[in-house]
Amino acid sequence: MKASAPGKIILFGEHAVVYGRPALAVPVNQVQVDVEVLNSSAQGVWIHAPIIDLHAELSTLPPDHPIGSVILKVLSSPFLPPSPSGRGAGGEDGIEIRISSTIPVASGLGSGAAVSVAIICALSSFLNRPLTNEQINELVFETEKLHHGTPSGIDNTVITYNMPVYYIKGKPIETFKPGKPFTIVIGDTGIPAPTKESVGDVRRLWLRDTNRFETLFNEVAQISTMARHFIETGRPELLGELMDHNHELLQQMTVSSPELDALVHAARKAGALGAKLSGGGRGGNMIALVEQARAESVAQALQSAGAKRTIITEIK
Repeated sequence: MKASAPGKIILFGEHAVVYGRPALAVPVNQVQVDVEVLNSSAQGVWIHAPIIDLHAELSTLPPDHPIGSVILKVLSSPFLPPSPSGRGAGGEDGIEIRISSTIPVASGLGSGAAVSVAIICALSSFLNRPLTNEQINELVFETEKLHHGTPSGIDNTVITYNMPVYYIKGKPIETFKPGKPFTIVIGDTGIPAPTKESVGDVRRLWLRDTNRFETLFNEVAQISTMARHFIETGRPELLGELMDHNHELLQQMTVSSPELDALVHAARKAGALGAKLSGGGRGGNMIALVEQARAESVAQALQSAGAKRTIITEIK
């Protein structure tokens, strides 16, 4: 039984989202996690994930292992009553779970949530108990909580439903559909984004100058709200200016970096309609809105400006 799950990228609203403002995120289908579940002649649940050099039997892994914990969550899920076929873990037959991925780890592209989604889809189908998207999303959110404490729920929702999402902290996440496809180029600085550090620094600055930062966050909120409207009404070309403005606001929050600014500048110079950092900042990724015909030349310009990798993705 096979399943796959895409990556994700934040379009607008990072950092401000921590303070109750909306954020938008979209799936990235050019990278994905693939999981295959098979019967095995060896007893137990065997996991093979060459990407992280993991070849082990489930019971030998600690309960909080990022992959082992997901499998345990599925096998103990109330959504999965015993299968009429008798298939289950730890019976006469063993199970082999093979995991491969083209999503870079710790890059802000949601690799952890994508692994969880693909495992849960493949394993529940293998056990003849395919789950609904709602059930998958709930299980993945539970596993995200194990590893991230208080996750927003953005990653698991975008990836489970494979749709853009609009998110405000503490409110139900809304999925929505673009009125017209549009193309984004993602550029990776190759520097791990120190998200906890940048979030902490923004908090200290906010405490020191609350009025100024509340104004910045309110401007970001307006951008996110307008961006959703433009996407839903099929006017994605208007997102470029919003990206440029959002990047300026993130610079004022001190979460950009010389490397990110260089990539943003290179994208605009190569003909992007707009560009900004994406995610925690100070490393990680930036994104550029492009006309499809210019995607390759913008990607090449990013590589010349120091991007370690680029991904061209169509949001539809």
